Amino acid sequence: MILYVAAAAAARLAFYPSLLYTVLLEKLSSRKWFHRIDGTILVGALPFRCMSQQLIEEENVRGVITMNEEYETWLWCNTAEEWQAMGVEQLRLSTVDLTGIPTLENLERGVAFALKHRQIGNSVYIHCKAGRSRSPTMAAAYLIMVNKWSPQQAVRHIASIRPHILVRQGQLEALEQFYRLNLCGG
Repeated sequence: MILYVAAAAAARLAFYPSLLYTVLLEKLSSRKWFHRIDGTILVGALPFRCMSQQLIEEENVRGVITMNEEYETWLWCNTAEEWQAMGVEQLRLSTVDLTGIPTLENLERGVAFALKHRQIGNSVYIHCKAGRSRSPTMAAAYLIMVNKWSPQQAVRHIASIRPHILVRQGQLEALEQFYRLNLCGG
């Protein structure tokens, strides 16, 4: 518990400097804010309010999976109510930045949400702060389920489209558990 509290505190301290770093990299390099992973899923960084209409009109986003904690989004992003007013459903699956690992329950909830939207032809924007760890982990769980891929195949596919992702060992272990439970019968 002490390690979790320390990690959460460190993530809060690093939030604004690392968000600024993400914005600068997008402006000064070839790094894109988001990438389409398949016909349903986009993986990206924080969807700032000014990006909402583009995501809805150009990418057919009708679902948003937010992997951030509340403090990461309250100034910059739409609330669930604001998304809803634009015809977009939001699912928040709070995961600590930097060291956080989505729970198995949250991976299941996120995949079910994405599959529901896939079935009706909508796109889903999966995001965290920078679109590097938490959101690619969720997208990998979705790809495991849809394509019957191993966790490694799913992560490699995302990395082939969004090369700057960083799925850490703990996140990969969570994906392996998700894979075993959903594709190997336990």
